[in-house]
Formats: sequence, structure tokens, C-alpha cells
Amino acid sequence: MLIAQRAFKIGIMAALLLPVGCSPAGTSGPGSGTPTAGLGYLHTRGADIVDSTEQVVRLAGLSWFGMETDWMAPHGLDRRSLASMLDQIQSLGYNTLRIPFSTQMLDAGSTTRNIDFSKNPDLKDKKPIEVLDKIIDGAGARNLRIILDRHRPDIAMQSTLWYTGTYSEARWISDWQMLATRYKGNATVIGFDLHNEPHGNATWGSGDMATDWRLAAERAGNAIQAVNPDLLFFVEGVEQINNQYYWWGGNLRGAGNSPVRLGIPNHVVYSPHDYPQSVYGQSWFSAPDYPSNLSGVWDANWGYLANQGTAPIWIGEFGTKYQTDSDKKWLAALVSYIGSKRLSFSFWCWNPDSGDTGGILQDDWTTVNSDKQAALAPLLGK
Repeated sequence: MLIAQRAFKIGIMAALLLPVGCSPAGTSGPGSGTPTAGLGYLHTRGADIVDSTEQVVRLAGLSWFGMETDWMAPHGLDRRSLASMLDQIQSLGYNTLRIPFSTQMLDAGSTTRNIDFSKNPDLKDKKPIEVLDKIIDGAGARNLRIILDRHRPDIAMQSTLWYTGTYSEARWISDWQMLATRYKGNATVIGFDLHNEPHGNATWGSGDMATDWRLAAERAGNAIQAVNPDLLFFVEGVEQINNQYYWWGGNLRGAGNSPVRLGIPNHVVYSPHDYPQSVYGQSWFSAPDYPSNLSGVWDANWGYLANQGTAPIWIGEFGTKYQTDSDKKWLAALVSYIGSKRLSFSFWCWNPDSGDTGGILQDDWTTVNSDKQAALAPLLGK
């Protein structure tokens, strides 16, 4: 998701592990019982994500952006301490943080900006990756899990493909291997969102090595598994398949017939993104049967993978300013869909400074948007 308003081109071209109930079979619905912690690393079993004891868990998370920008640190650390942010996230019932970053952040000369060291003295003189270490340490101390999201190659903007003229596929893979090695044995870091929102000329199943995102995800995943076999891989979709267009990164129509295949199986989670009318006026928002038509839209583009027991779904981004009637109907429908199918998710976002959606926090970086939080509460056991 871009911080500024993002344009979508249609036709041509973004606490605690929560078992489903508390039952290994996942028979209780989301929101029933108190969230309890999963154990160890996670893997997949059909449409479920399970922990090291085969307990079904549900990732209920937020994205906290900023490391992918020129700040090279999560936004808000100029206003508050990292510890107070993590405490508040945990207290609200979320169990996972998706942390976007850029490849440029990992360059040797990169430095952080806009951290108030009087509030965050332990971050002083730290490189961006060392700030990431501190985030992971703090999350682990609070039983929050971390998913790392390669959101952009450079700090300026998202890219259609996983590589650019400046940052190659080889660099993309070697960075992931470095991170996999750095956090090996630390089960706070449960997985990698390999590349954010492939779109434009990105393909799925075409066989074109330059554009086939499915094959690129396999190359990266297998290379990462060679150094760290325990991680989950969150694989987003593309924008269009067979001239059927959807949100950037959201179209997973090809994954059923052309799945991502890794040497160590049962580690792939598919990750669509979905947004409301206020972000872009997709055709389904003006359908006469809106919002009851939405479940069919979701089933066709990505929900079928969970419905058929093919693989788990983790909705890696969805968010709204929650100001229009259409947006409120969309979020209510999506929360109901997530709950009924016991899906995992990461809401966009914690930050108030997302131009398209705002966040869970209000502009003072402290007060919670109670309407949004209440809308998500059924998924949080609240």
C-alpha cells in the first residue's frame, strides 16, 4: 500500500497466536474463548496454519509501516516509545505484526530518520536492520509474531515486479537468505511476505522467467529453505489473470492449477489484498446486489483456495478510513467472511498516516479509532 493515494488501473495494468477457538481441530469459531499462544514454528495443513503441536492457529495482525520509506524505521517512533506501541498492540488483541521494509533499507550506508531517542534511547546509533532486531526482540517478549514484508525495492515507490534495474532478483533472494539466517532459531519471526503487490506485467503460470511471479516465489522460497527450513512463505497474487483484473497482489485465480511448489512442502500461505470503494471504485461496488455479491468475488479470486482445503489464506492487507456507508458495508462483509472461514489476516494498518486508509491509531498516535477496532473485535476474541 502506498502512503499517498494509490491508483489502480483496470484493464491495463497493494499478543498472542490465536487458535481457532482452543481446539486442535479448529471447531470453535473465531472470537470464541480467550486467545492462547501457539508453540514454536508454524506450518500448513490443508487450509489451516498449525503450530509445532499441530494446534490450529489464526494470525490476527496489523501492518506497521515506515521501514520501507526514507525513515527506514516504523513511523511513530518520533512520537512514542517502541515499547509503548507494542504494549498497546498486544492489549488490543492482535497477535502478529507485518513489518514492511525496502531492499534499500538493507544497503550498507542506510540510516534511520525521525526517531526520538529521548523516548527510544536503545535505538540510538542503530542501523535500520538493528532497529528491526529491536522490534523483533520487543515483539517476542510480548508473544507477538513477526512477518517481514519486502514492500519495495527502494524507498521511493512500489514496483510491478520483484526486481528493478537497481535491485536485481539475485539481490532480492540474497537479502532474504541473509534475513533467514539472521533470525534462524527465533520463532518470533514466523515467515516472509516475499514481495508486495505484484501487478502490471506480472504474470502467474506463464512460464516467462522475467514476469512469472509464481516461478520467482519458488526460486526465492527454495533458496531460503536451504538456509532456514522453518519459515512460512506468504505469497501474494498478481493484478490480472486471463484479463480478469483485481487488486494489486490480490488475484490468485492461477494458484489452484499452478501452485507454488517448494522442496519442503506445507509452508506456503497465499496472501491476497483487498480494499473498499474509497480506495478504488471497482465494478463490484456498484453491483445491484452489493454487498451480498462480495463473497462470490472473494471466492473466485482467492477464497476458493481455503474453501477447497488447498492452502491457508492470510489476507495481508485490507483497510479503510471507515467514513462512507459503502466502506462500512465492505468491512462488515469481509469481517464476516474472515470469521466464518477462520482465515488469518493483517489489517492495514497501525499507522494513522496512510493516505488511503488511515489506521487503528488516530492522528495523535495514541488514541485508538474505536469504530475500526469495534468492527474488527469479532476476529480478536474481544
